[in-house]
Amino acid sequence: MDILCIPVKSIYYCHKFRERKISYEIFFVFDILIFMVQFQEFLKEPKIAYFSLEVGILNDMPTYSGGLGVLAGDTIRSSADLKLPFIAVTLLSRKGFFNQDIDENGRQIESPVSWEPSRFMTLLSEKVKVKIEGRDVYVQAWLYIVDSLTGGKVPIFFLDTDIPENTPADREITSHLYGGDNRYRLKQEIVLGIGGVRMLNALGFQIKKYHMNEGHASFLILELLLEFKKDIESVWDERFIWDVERVKDLCVFTTHTPIEAGHDKFPYDLIRDVMGELIPFDILKELAGRDNLNMTLLALNLSKYVNGVAKKHGEVSKNLFPGYEIHAITNGVHSYTWTCESLARVYDKYIPGWANEPELFVRIGKIPDEELWGAHREAKKRLFDYVKESTGVEMNPEILTIGFARRATAYKRADLLFSDIDRLKKIAKAGGLQIIYAGKSHPNDHPGKELIKRIHSYIKDLKGTIDIVYLKNYNMDIALKLVSGVDVWLNTPLRPREASGTSGMKAAHNGVINFSVLDGWWIEGHIEDFTGWSIGPMPSEVTLTENLDTKDANDLYTKLEKIIIPMFYNERHTWVRMMQNAIGKNAYYFNSHRMMRRYVTEAYIR
Repeated sequence: MDILCIPVKSIYYCHKFRERKISYEIFFVFDILIFMVQFQEFLKEPKIAYFSLEVGILNDMPTYSGGLGVLAGDTIRSSADLKLPFIAVTLLSRKGFFNQDIDENGRQIESPVSWEPSRFMTLLSEKVKVKIEGRDVYVQAWLYIVDSLTGGKVPIFFLDTDIPENTPADREITSHLYGGDNRYRLKQEIVLGIGGVRMLNALGFQIKKYHMNEGHASFLILELLLEFKKDIESVWDERFIWDVERVKDLCVFTTHTPIEAGHDKFPYDLIRDVMGELIPFDILKELAGRDNLNMTLLALNLSKYVNGVAKKHGEVSKNLFPGYEIHAITNGVHSYTWTCESLARVYDKYIPGWANEPELFVRIGKIPDEELWGAHREAKKRLFDYVKESTGVEMNPEILTIGFARRATAYKRADLLFSDIDRLKKIAKAGGLQIIYAGKSHPNDHPGKELIKRIHSYIKDLKGTIDIVYLKNYNMDIALKLVSGVDVWLNTPLRPREASGTSGMKAAHNGVINFSVLDGWWIEGHIEDFTGWSIGPMPSEVTLTENLDTKDANDLYTKLEKIIIPMFYNERHTWVRMMQNAIGKNAYYFNSHRMMRRYVTEAYIR
């Protein structure tokens, strides 16, 4: 099988061998043979095939937009560390999500990301095709291998339609992550689901389970139905030719969206025009919804195991889709990736083996207070150096610093902190306060863009009283600086819209204390005045609540004024003890190694 087009690493090696006057051609062939032997290793046993529209692996590979993609990256890293038989399929996103600039008035300005896949990946020669708008659209794959220090390896296949055989419009299908209109999204999801299954088959993989990370990949189900269609010529009911149970047994589905509007739906007229009638529409409507094709409903109906991403989110999902058995596996983050350098050094010294056994964080008490605080101070300096470099603002490392960084959208309520400006000023004068914001708004999310503008107006209004900065172009590198360098991690979503929320888990890995609305993972991780602090009432609802801005803001201000600021400035020993609790109780559990072990035992080997 001719797998290889050009192995990227051979370019580097050939330059080295050229210096030693060894034949370029001989080494190139030798390198191809090595690569093919390595690739054959991946084909030896059945795999778990993990499909995600976005995957965040490297900061310089803009194939992610936020939490969903970064979670996918952590899932893959832990699978490599744990040596799981795991492969991943995603889209290449040649032009990324977007580069964010913000002008002096707080207006977000978007521009395409320019990056070259061949710097990071190997282009495979295998091509498959899918039907879109009646045309054959060719799909190729780039291979990136996540290589763990434990010896585990996980290949990621980045699907790409930018091929000369395709029309100019079709070459753009895999260009923009979450770009374009409903038709563009539909085309992308055809390439991911149908093209992804065909590519894995063409490469020779045997698949034990197909794991859909959100509903974007649900079209893989249709390809499996076609693949396992029973050869029966005479039946009374056409449904009997579709081996639904066999497909269902192969599929695992993780939903991340706690509101109805967030689930992808496509009108059947659009489906007919773009995808055609792969299976009879009367059957498709039974599986995916009568009025529109609901990608989540398709996955729910044809997956043996379905889960939400936190206990609360599982309850919300059951209410959203009554009658379905929906489990809960709370998300986690990859401990080694999301621990800053200074904390990692201290962990290495006192808790050897923590990176691959995060449960060892229970031994956090072995670390002397002064060394834990010193590591935090080092992380804070690294963040403040970046703030000065990127904004020109010089922040004071002695002042309590709050971080808020996530997608800029209305329900996240990034401006809740500014509900009562006079009260906030009064609180800040009592002890001192600094705030660092970051986050992109989707180009079509106009309320989210307005939110960024409002925060910038507060930055101007509070100048001289509270130093506030908004960091542009939020990405994985900036995220690590933030979750390790601030003192308090703030999260204020309108409950119960936070399916999980992994940024707070990253903060906990660095001893940064969470101050959050009780939603998503924080319901499970929160112990008041021990691992952090809550905002607002205890959670009881499974549907969207009424506006609680006033109550939540009052609780936020009260705890900030009466508990958090006095503790930070006057009770350093207690503060450091809470940092230890965040690590020993939260990082210990909310990591992707624990998450993946649960997927293996509850979803993959069923």
